[in-house]
Amino acid sequence: MASQTVLGDLNLDFGSIVLLFITVCAFMVPVAVVLPPVPVRKSDALLQTHTPAGVSKAKSALNNQHTADHAPRDGGSAIVQSLYIYPVKSCRGIEVTRSRVLPQGLEFDRLFTFAQLKSPFPVSLDSSDKDKNQHTWQFITQRQFPLLATIKVDLWLPDEMKLRRQSIKPTREAFLTLRFPWKENGWRGLLSTVAAKLARGAAAQPEKEIMLPIDFPSVAEIKAKGYTFEDVKIWKEVVRALNVSTELPRELMLYLGVSNKLGLFRVDPAGLREVYRCAPLKDEAGYQPVTGFQDAYPLHMLTLGSVQQFSKEVPKDEELKELDVRRFRANIILSGVPAYDEETWKMARFKPGKSGLYNDTVFHVSCRTVRCKMPNVDAITGHRHPREPDRSLRALRNVDEGAPLNGCLGMQLTPLFEVDQTPSSQAKAESGLLGDDNPDDGRSSWVAVGMKVEVEERGKHVYINQ
Repeated sequence: MASQTVLGDLNLDFGSIVLLFITVCAFMVPVAVVLPPVPVRKSDALLQTHTPAGVSKAKSALNNQHTADHAPRDGGSAIVQSLYIYPVKSCRGIEVTRSRVLPQGLEFDRLFTFAQLKSPFPVSLDSSDKDKNQHTWQFITQRQFPLLATIKVDLWLPDEMKLRRQSIKPTREAFLTLRFPWKENGWRGLLSTVAAKLARGAAAQPEKEIMLPIDFPSVAEIKAKGYTFEDVKIWKEVVRALNVSTELPRELMLYLGVSNKLGLFRVDPAGLREVYRCAPLKDEAGYQPVTGFQDAYPLHMLTLGSVQQFSKEVPKDEELKELDVRRFRANIILSGVPAYDEETWKMARFKPGKSGLYNDTVFHVSCRTVRCKMPNVDAITGHRHPREPDRSLRALRNVDEGAPLNGCLGMQLTPLFEVDQTPSSQAKAESGLLGDDNPDDGRSSWVAVGMKVEVEERGKHVYINQ
């Protein structure tokens, strides 16, 4: 009898435990669905006060880039089809519908660049210790590290409505977030994978995130964060810029495959590079043309007609089925232009058209874009094709006597600002920013999707090597 009583008690205890477990699960599952137990990302806080800039993939103006819709129209003008900014050089771009044009290019374009610390090589046996230890920072791109293409960049602009709901004073402070795939080994990697899928869907993968302020930091902030001013080499030019490498996690160097020390530099708005080769003279432009971390010129323009024509002649295979215009990393992409017609342009006026803007924007078409092997990298996957389109560019687009044995596609632009040119009140309101990089000195205009392009001057282009 005693044994039966004990057994009964045990059954009761077990049943209670099962009932308790079911109750807890019934309560926790809905909570987990609404508030999944995942690590909080830095950008999650920005959702309360900021909105990411840019066009979603579903609404991209380039979704039909391979169709005949972009052929020249009878009696029609060329139009701006798409705009891209690249806040971090060689990383994923952001498609926008409009952008402010500054002397150094589109607002927020190429504010940052990655670099690696290089030692002198080769070094002669009789070199001094000073020469042997003379390390230099050299910028890196997808040419050396194609996985840079997979680093996603978001530009977070302050949202007035969100700030008002949060009872926060209006601000112009903006941020960049950089995200790259990263999975730890072992059980940590398993947990991060589960967390990513709970937070962002079944296709999501674990990522690391970096958050950077847009505004150039004050002297106090530079000291507090351990930033330093150092020289960084961009091609053959040496630029003094702000080293913000303390913001980088070690995992990024491992992900990219950079064996040297990895650095991140922020362009100094007071130390922009002056542009002379093929650019308009100061008397013509009204200022000395400048650029930031762009390769050589403030803006790069491509036409879909030229890319489509060239693509027809590029051999395709399993690795390259379509030649995406985004491989060429242009800022301004035009539709309705006959193939290679832009190579005769010397001056182009962008008129409001269907853009919703009120002012014209004028560009000096400075020279052709001499291509390297970077377009071999797929702009989405970061996979580098072993041959194309570099081989076809050199064989079929060797068209500039100033750049023999090199392929050319696209044009480099320098903005020109008319004396009374100021942003419209509507455009000012939609800008959201007017920071240290963007002095309101009258030298700013706007470019937007839907603008019409009128060619005001034509002529011959001859590239000048650096």
